[in-house]
Amino acid sequence: MSGKAAILGVGSSGQAAARLLRSRGWSVTILNSLQSPAVCSRIETLAKEDISFITGRAAETDAASYDLCVMSPGIDTATPIVQNILRKDIPLIGEIELAFRECSLPIIAVTGTNGKTTTTELIKTLLNGCGIRAQACGNIGLPFSEVVRHPSDLQTVVVEVSSFQLETIRTFRPHIALWLNLSPNHLDRYRCLEDYRNAKLRIFLNQTEEDFAIVNVRDKLPRLAAKQITFSAYKKKNADFTRQGTEIFFQGTAILNQKHTRLEGIHNTENLMASLAAGHCLGLGFADMAKAISQYMPPQHRCEFVREQKGVRWLNDSKSTNLDSLTKAIESQTTPLILIAGGKNKGFEFDSIAPLISKRVKIAILIGEMRHRIAASWHAISPKVSETLEDAVNLAASLAKSGDSVLFSPGTSSYDMFANYEDRGNRFKKLVNSLP
Repeated sequence: MSGKAAILGVGSSGQAAARLLRSRGWSVTILNSLQSPAVCSRIETLAKEDISFITGRAAETDAASYDLCVMSPGIDTATPIVQNILRKDIPLIGEIELAFRECSLPIIAVTGTNGKTTTTELIKTLLNGCGIRAQACGNIGLPFSEVVRHPSDLQTVVVEVSSFQLETIRTFRPHIALWLNLSPNHLDRYRCLEDYRNAKLRIFLNQTEEDFAIVNVRDKLPRLAAKQITFSAYKKKNADFTRQGTEIFFQGTAILNQKHTRLEGIHNTENLMASLAAGHCLGLGFADMAKAISQYMPPQHRCEFVREQKGVRWLNDSKSTNLDSLTKAIESQTTPLILIAGGKNKGFEFDSIAPLISKRVKIAILIGEMRHRIAASWHAISPKVSETLEDAVNLAASLAKSGDSVLFSPGTSSYDMFANYEDRGNRFKKLVNSLP
């Protein structure tokens, strides 16, 4: 099938969707409201590939008709550029849906508030280590459409999917769908937690009894069509995958000691469980998977050890963009803790974790747009407020004693002060490594 397609947005997923459709014989036009130098540079490159473009106000009022429109996940449906498409009754899908329609390989899809990237990479590592050629893509960075356009000799695709991406699926059906966890997030986009949850639940929308759903037993999900495998790293939870100390069990049999991996913390225990469950669904043996997982190097910015300086351990957890990830980062620490937190207002408060902060945090240093509101929530430990990340790092260094850990785990987004969480984490590491 081919025709005339519009692509909304010229980020990485928009570019990949445009190229995939063009390679399939479609006439492609990119519509983008912004006209920044970066956008112009991308469009100039795509124009050489016979892809048209309309930018600025003209993109929002484009009168042309299209057979299909592919929307980038970061674009809100309430924006003029999307409303213009909807008024014309043009079929609207996302890049994940487009790629799925063009993909002939079995799909493993991973969603959840936290742990998606680690788990997606873990699954790719254990599959390749066990002889199944797999590629990780999606919200992890490499667009799904790019993998579909160049499938090489792959046998399966592991796709990280966000709630934003799941909003626009229609037929997307992963053979194995993983639900890692759910906690308040993106409430600046969704009206309430239930709306966010419903968007996530769409990962199971088209599954049948021939498929698998790997779910965290802590989250009570509706009845699912797929065969379920459950996991939980917390005590008193009945699940297929459980934990005792650092040992992971499957239906009562020990299968992996977390000490034999490079992953620390209870949040990573569940990431490991979910990954092992995915391999199990494909018939892989636990001994082979454990060997493959031992080679996995964890991603940056997630409880990442930066350095030990004067007996103080510095940890970069910039990937922490919600309360659940912040909670798990704190719970994973065993030494006296100095916490640097705060960032953009995402529509939720920090009151709910105040008891944990009082119990586990020695000193809290707050930055960003939310700093004063968080300070009010955590008044019991008299948090300190810093105007910049540099000031916070210097203050932490002056207050820390040998044996302490300084954890940078913001608990919210970075966009008030930084380009993204990577930029935030890299700046933190640079500042820490500059300490005398």
